[in-house]
Formats: sequence, C-alpha cells, structure tokens
Amino acid sequence: MKETSKTTIRKFRKKPVIIEAVEWKGEMDDVIKEFIKNSHTFTNDRRSLIISTLEGEMEALVGDFIIKGVKGELYPCKPDIFWQTYEEIENE
Repeated sequence: MKETSKTTIRKFRKKPVIIEAVEWKGEMDDVIKEFIKNSHTFTNDRRSLIISTLEGEMEALVGDFIIKGVKGELYPCKPDIFWQTYEEIENE
C-alpha cells in the first residue's frame, strides 16, 4: 500500500467478492422471508420494504435488489447500479 504525506486523488478497484441478492418484486414470498428474516417493515402502502441496515433504515422499492453483504448485512440497491456493479454467477 502506497502511503503519502499529502492529500492526493488515488484510484481503487473494488475487490471481487461474492454476494447474495434477491430482487424485490412487491410480494413477500418464502424466499424473501428467509433472505431478510426480521430485518424489515412495510410502508403503509405495502409497495416497499423498510430494511434495517448498518447505516439505519433504508427503503427498497419494487424492482430494487436486496443485497446481503460479506458480513451478513442487508441493504437495498437500485437495479441500474446493481447491474453495473455485479454479474450473476452459477450457484456453487
């Protein structure tokens, strides 16, 4: 790791990690229930989920992905950002 005494703009590459994710389609089926366990509440219109994340509560709208991070933390991700960041792999 290169250290410097002055502030500079540096470039970094995201480490390749494997995550699990599900797409929120607006239905609380068994897969979603198992994936997010008790880390959620519904909004009043039941069109979105409020997910407890490490940064506080975040809203997942229909079409968003719910990602489980490397430490088991959950967070929502917009589909355009998800597909720019991740590619699907075969189940191992």
